[in-house]
Amino acid sequence: FLGVCGGEFSILRSPQSVVFRDGSWPIPGERIPDVAALTMGFSVEEDLPWPGLAVGDLFHRPRATVLVTVKGVDKLPVKGFSYPIENAVPFSLDSVANAIHSLFSEETPVVLQLAPSEERVYMVGKANAVFEDLSVTLRQLRNRLFQDSSVLSSLPLNSLSRSNEVDLLFLSELQVLHDIASLLSRHKHLAKDHSPDLYSLELSGLEEVGKHYGEDSQQFKDASQILVNSLQKFADEMFNLYGGNAVVEVVAVKEFNSPLSRKTRSILQASQPTKENPYNLAYPYNYDYSVIFNIVLWMMIGLALAVIVISYNLWNMDPGYDSIIYRMTNQKIRMD
Repeated sequence: FLGVCGGEFSILRSPQSVVFRDGSWPIPGERIPDVAALTMGFSVEEDLPWPGLAVGDLFHRPRATVLVTVKGVDKLPVKGFSYPIENAVPFSLDSVANAIHSLFSEETPVVLQLAPSEERVYMVGKANAVFEDLSVTLRQLRNRLFQDSSVLSSLPLNSLSRSNEVDLLFLSELQVLHDIASLLSRHKHLAKDHSPDLYSLELSGLEEVGKHYGEDSQQFKDASQILVNSLQKFADEMFNLYGGNAVVEVVAVKEFNSPLSRKTRSILQASQPTKENPYNLAYPYNYDYSVIFNIVLWMMIGLALAVIVISYNLWNMDPGYDSIIYRMTNQKIRMD
């Protein structure tokens, strides 16, 4: 991987069974999902030679992992262990979610992956029941902000405005953090079961504030401080809801690096024909498909039964009695 640091990986809260060491060891960006998997007791395909994570109690794994990705800033002054990210490429916790599904499918754990600014949400298991009232679209988030119990009544906005769309996008992501902890507090029994839960949130509101006002503006500074306080409060609430047995992590990246690919150029520059089906999708079935399918199916079944019956009769046939060939041969011999 490239030796370029482009972000920071921070541990806000973690139980005693998960041991993180204090140091400035850089962690490859593509191995962050492996860190989340190892902290939950799952195996990974390749060994992780990263000294920041030590071997903890294998028999007491955390009941939840919460990973918040903040775009638009290299680091956040949060409390806890922080490690620089080397080669900050886009990552996903789908492998961790699949491991939870395969090992705890009968217990239906809570799996929530959410990106409010992109209106991207993924809920599995008991998350559908717990977070059915969670605002996920931009219109829902905007309406949620102007309700009586929203974060606008408790957060010090300072230089941020209630009428600016960029500011409202940033505040709506903070509202999502508040609502997740609030909805989960109504279902505390789900945080005490034996199946591990996974929360993956991606926040890009701070990045939009920096693009709109500039990173040296007072609005960006106020938004960064508000975000740090909200993340710290959110980490404490999630940690307490799971009885002190949850890992809360924050990934701060200014922007993700695109994976490098080596481009080659042909001498003749032969143009490659465009595929009619670039995604390798199956062709659409027409109305005659069911008719042709039944004709072929029952014809194959009939031929198979005919072969079986004919083979059985030939196997049990008496050549001297059942075959007309042997009868005619015997009569000819007798006449001679």
